[in-house]
Amino acid sequence: MTEPGPKFKVLKFLKLIIASLFFTVLLLFTIACIRTLSLDVNAGLQLAQWEKTKNISLVIDRHQREELLSNFKEAIRIPTVSFSQTESNITALLEFGKLLRKAFPTVFSSSLVHHELVANYSHLFWVQGSRPDLVPYMLLAHIDVVPASESDGWEAPPFSAKEIDGFIYGRGTIDDKSPVMGILQALEYLLRKGYAPRRGFYIGLGHDEEVSGFKGAVNIVRLLKQRGVRLLFVLDEGLAVLDGVIPGFEGPAALIGVSEKGSATVKLSVSTVPGHSSMPPSESSIGILAGAVKRLEENPMPRLFGQGPERGTFEHLAHKFRLPVKFVMSNLWLFSPLLSRVLERKPDTNAFVRTTTAVTMFNAGVKVNVMPSLAEAYVNLRIHSAQSLQEVLDLIHSTVGDQRVKIELIDGFDPLPVSSDDEKSFGFQIIKKTVLDMFPSVTVAPGICIGNTDSRHFKDLTSDIYRFAPVWFKPGDPQRFHGINERISKKNYEELVVFYSSLFQNCDIQSLPEPHSSVHEL
Repeated sequence: MTEPGPKFKVLKFLKLIIASLFFTVLLLFTIACIRTLSLDVNAGLQLAQWEKTKNISLVIDRHQREELLSNFKEAIRIPTVSFSQTESNITALLEFGKLLRKAFPTVFSSSLVHHELVANYSHLFWVQGSRPDLVPYMLLAHIDVVPASESDGWEAPPFSAKEIDGFIYGRGTIDDKSPVMGILQALEYLLRKGYAPRRGFYIGLGHDEEVSGFKGAVNIVRLLKQRGVRLLFVLDEGLAVLDGVIPGFEGPAALIGVSEKGSATVKLSVSTVPGHSSMPPSESSIGILAGAVKRLEENPMPRLFGQGPERGTFEHLAHKFRLPVKFVMSNLWLFSPLLSRVLERKPDTNAFVRTTTAVTMFNAGVKVNVMPSLAEAYVNLRIHSAQSLQEVLDLIHSTVGDQRVKIELIDGFDPLPVSSDDEKSFGFQIIKKTVLDMFPSVTVAPGICIGNTDSRHFKDLTSDIYRFAPVWFKPGDPQRFHGINERISKKNYEELVVFYSSLFQNCDIQSLPEPHSSVHEL
């Protein structure tokens, strides 16, 4: 009997490989299908038995509606602009403080509320609870705004609070005077109705958030540290309710920010000997620097999609997409590399994929016939949660790869720690419950803030910082943020007041219920 030839053995080996690949693909496909059909990270504690509290229902009547809108419009008309870390509209900040006292007399006169000014213009409120054993929480907002000019193309003067088709237009309507006024308006109405919280809480209103909060938020944190305060969680501005903004997503989504990308500003500079343009060197300072900048733009930071909080966002939203997108998003363990290549094609989604690199300033030259001795460029980077500031700096050095280019870190910080969002996370679940009680059709998901807030200064006081306000964004609305025609509907502002009223009272429970899945009934 003759032995099989070499060709037969090779053919048998190839069949074995093909069969193994087939069964591997089949197994992966089966697992992915099961996960697609069964993945439900949104059930949470909705079916659990929550501790019962006697919540005061806040039903806004006609008089209150006129009052809250009047207060809000007056706040928008005060131009509390932060121009830089050293220049603010001090007169407007003082005027705003007077408005708060006039608009919310019960808040400022209640024996339950202690108010103090911090760094002259920021405000810190302590609302005493009846149960000192319950760890307090904190709500943040800021009273300053970025500059705005009607000549930029506004439909209404940016500090007019003009009504157009049910919307109030003005700088600060979204960022961030709607939470400022909404929080205090909710507390004002509850105190009038005799509300006394079980769990104490703080309200912090910074006056320089738009220029990093080094005077307002930082000094508020310093005071709380001196007093030995620990916070259960912090809620600040950040993300919102997106309705029709996410392509292919069915229904609105409320994204609660659980972290922020880090940030870095890096200066690149090249120095050469100046000379006359009639006798130029082979490479100028501008040319050397331009080459370095080009290398940074042509070699973006590595893809890190799925290694940060963005994975939780996509998994929470997956069930509201149609196939095949639902299949892909339910199985990021398998499709992250593929999805990252799709997302990186657009600037707004590329921000979820990697640390972004933006050359924002380039300065060189003083005269058309003089070779510049110095060329400078500034690069702004927003650091992905899976990277550190030092790792980003190391990559910049290796990418530039030219010792003639001086690289300096002007300022920067690491990505913020990722706050919890599981079923044991008090802050996240309370915010989620409050959203769903008001808007049952909304899908709630954790998110990542690609911009920064002054809540980052509070990371030593709590392990859980959330960034969310129930402002509704339709297509085109995100561009109004720091842009022209910033606006909020009258209905939506009223919803903010009701939201914070419910949030205060929902926080009065002692602890979260057990998840429904872990409760076994006999």
